[in-house]
Amino acid sequence: MSNVTRGGFLYVVGQLRLGGLERQLYYLLANLDYKRYRPTVFVWNLDPSDRYYHAIKALKIEIYGFPREWSSLSKLRGFRDLARNTVPEVIHSYSFFTNFAAYYAAWGTRAVPIGSIRGDFARAKAESGFMRGALNARWPHCQISNSQRSADAAEYATNLFTPRKLFVVRNGLDMSQFRCVDDTPGQRHYVAAVGSLFPVKRWDRLLRAIQGVKKGMTGEIHFRIAGDGPLRLVLEKQAEALGISEVVEFLGAIHDVPAFLREAKFLVHTSESEGCPNVVMEAMACGRAIVAMDAGDIPYLVEDGETGFVVQQGDEGALVERISQLLRDEKQWIRMGLAARAKAEREFGVERLVSETLDAYRAAGWKESRAVGARGMCTLPTS
Repeated sequence: MSNVTRGGFLYVVGQLRLGGLERQLYYLLANLDYKRYRPTVFVWNLDPSDRYYHAIKALKIEIYGFPREWSSLSKLRGFRDLARNTVPEVIHSYSFFTNFAAYYAAWGTRAVPIGSIRGDFARAKAESGFMRGALNARWPHCQISNSQRSADAAEYATNLFTPRKLFVVRNGLDMSQFRCVDDTPGQRHYVAAVGSLFPVKRWDRLLRAIQGVKKGMTGEIHFRIAGDGPLRLVLEKQAEALGISEVVEFLGAIHDVPAFLREAKFLVHTSESEGCPNVVMEAMACGRAIVAMDAGDIPYLVEDGETGFVVQQGDEGALVERISQLLRDEKQWIRMGLAARAKAEREFGVERLVSETLDAYRAAGWKESRAVGARGMCTLPTS
């Protein structure tokens, strides 16, 4: 039997592994007024070894959930029972595939359910399967998208399984973690790329671009890829086949992303599908120029020709050209990096993430109470 906080905000998320979605939830929780909003987290596939489990626990926020092997129906009932006992004001699903769970848990209560679209809307529906994709896309009626493009795609979808009301709240950053170091450019020896090694990130495209850059340049080049996933062995073999093994390094997962980015010349991002990519924002916050394929909200983040270059999807020739251009022109990637940092300071702060999220709750029907009561306690049911 466990004690849980009564009232406040209840967040449900798929997992708490090392990832962009989970990092955004952590930023939100770390910057909410705890006494006023009393957040609690429910994890659909709970694993206490996950990176952000410990980070959120350190905030003194209660975390509940069920093991991965439990059935979805059992979890759905258990989460609903938790909501009945805790009586939250808002139930916010922070991952697309738990959207319907938030709606179901709030049904018949006074809680305001909020869903999330965390990336490409059509892809999220497809990856969830026909029935689950439809349910998660339609309910809750109010959902928050971290991408204007994803929100537009949902709004203009031609079927009934779309949310009724959408709010756009782009990702935020704790700017204090991402310093723009005024160092000697000659001390930066590599081009950075960061992300999970999954097909959607199109690492094959990056490796072919590196081959093209290598063929067209006489100077020394070095690329470092930070991230892990099921494609690592395949990509390492592809690098060998392309003759670029000596200029590209696979680092695996890293925990100090800011330090990795600060030591890079600039960032290359070749994903074919995105929402609001954290790593692009993080690199800009570190004062690094960006070369990125046009995906999700990248054109809103990167001002083409000012803070970096946005390359059209499928144009690998242009990708090679833009990477080569920056490698040849140190002054340009320094200038673009400074402009990127200035934009990050203006637009990427976590304070905006918190204020816009609360605004979305209010617009969805949450009535904020200024009074802060004592923390009530109740019992989490076992099922």
